[in-house]
Amino acid sequence: MDSIKGTDEKYLTVSELNWYVKQKFDRDPYLRQIFLQGELSNFRFRRGGHQYFSLKDDKSKINVVMFRGDFDKVKFEPEEGMKVYVTGRLSTYEAQGSYQFYAKSMEPAGLGALYERFRQLQEKLAKEGLFAQEHKRPLPLFPDKIAVVTSASGAVIHDIMVTANRRFPHAEIDLFPAQVQGESAAGSLVSAMQQIQARADEYDVLIIGRGGGSLEDLWPFNEEEVVRQVYAMKMPVISSVGHETDTTLCDLAADCRAATPTAAAEMATPDLTRVLAEIGQLQTRLLTDIRAVIQVRAQALAQLENSFIMKEPQRLYEQKMQQVDQLSQQLNRMMEVIVKDQGQKLSFLTQRLQHQAPDRRIKQLKQENSYLAKSLEMGIKRILEQKQAACRQAVQQLDDYSPLKTLARGYSYTTDASGNVVKSVQQLAPGDQVRLHLKDGQAIGRIEEIKEEKND
Repeated sequence: MDSIKGTDEKYLTVSELNWYVKQKFDRDPYLRQIFLQGELSNFRFRRGGHQYFSLKDDKSKINVVMFRGDFDKVKFEPEEGMKVYVTGRLSTYEAQGSYQFYAKSMEPAGLGALYERFRQLQEKLAKEGLFAQEHKRPLPLFPDKIAVVTSASGAVIHDIMVTANRRFPHAEIDLFPAQVQGESAAGSLVSAMQQIQARADEYDVLIIGRGGGSLEDLWPFNEEEVVRQVYAMKMPVISSVGHETDTTLCDLAADCRAATPTAAAEMATPDLTRVLAEIGQLQTRLLTDIRAVIQVRAQALAQLENSFIMKEPQRLYEQKMQQVDQLSQQLNRMMEVIVKDQGQKLSFLTQRLQHQAPDRRIKQLKQENSYLAKSLEMGIKRILEQKQAACRQAVQQLDDYSPLKTLARGYSYTTDASGNVVKSVQQLAPGDQVRLHLKDGQAIGRIEEIKEEKND
């Protein structure tokens, strides 16, 4: 038993071996993020689930798992045999002991640069408003002429002409052939649209398109010059480029987008048979409504004809005549009241006018003027007498205070050589010349001696 037990301990189980290998894979830093390219094999789209497929090249193949959350982020529809770039990690599936690639992202091989260019140009033109909904124009209901830009040899123009002629034979379709694939396709498309633009008054709508293809095939319809020309067209534009799942920048710039050329022709033209049927239905409804209105009006007319008013029309104006008499009486009474009131006002105004007659007023003003003139004359005389008395009193006071009268009594006053009046002995010094002012003249003297007295 011990030998058997020892033998079991040195052998690993399959689960242990698979677990150990998985740990090796998961811990290897070189296997945590791998950039892989290859061709899709055994791809079967599983709606709403994880995706299981293989990647292969000329010599080898590897199983790939892409979980639902990662696959939902893929921006294209993978197809069997398509070359792709995938990013992910390498690990093992323990239950089966096999290793496989766990994909996190996937994009078409060789088209990554185109997708990035597409995305950048789309953001640029969107910021400029080329895709804004408010710039979309409605399509004409009944176009006379339709311009088509597409390949002259493709099925697009055939489908458009067949559909348009079936639906609305009246419309004239003019083809402006252009290359829809290749390096020179963008210039050819722009040239064709410019020819239409030069004759913009002739065309009601423009259809531009081509059949399906890869992103590289449809790339001319993503070129900036083509997209700007579509936006600049003077007539509404319908874009029908590729299949329904394909989206180009021309589709975004156009006024309408059609999934197929046939759908584009259906958008551009009305269904004449249906229009005629609708016109017939409207005509029938119109006649029915007219008959109904006539019937209602006829019934109303019959009611009027049978009414007592129509049979005895005098009743319409009997009451009105009575109202006229009443109103006439009221008018006469009101006129009498108004005339009487206006007469009283006139009499009052006449009295006021007589009382304030101009000749009487002038006479009164003359009397007031004469009275005021006499009052003014008396006032002036009284003021003059008052001023003369005051003047005589001032002269008498001036005479009383006159220094000449003082000099006449034997007084004099003295000035120094500068003409200043001498009021004190302190202003003089022996030898100073002074001038004596007397009643009848002046005398000049010299100071011999000064005696100062201390009393007042």
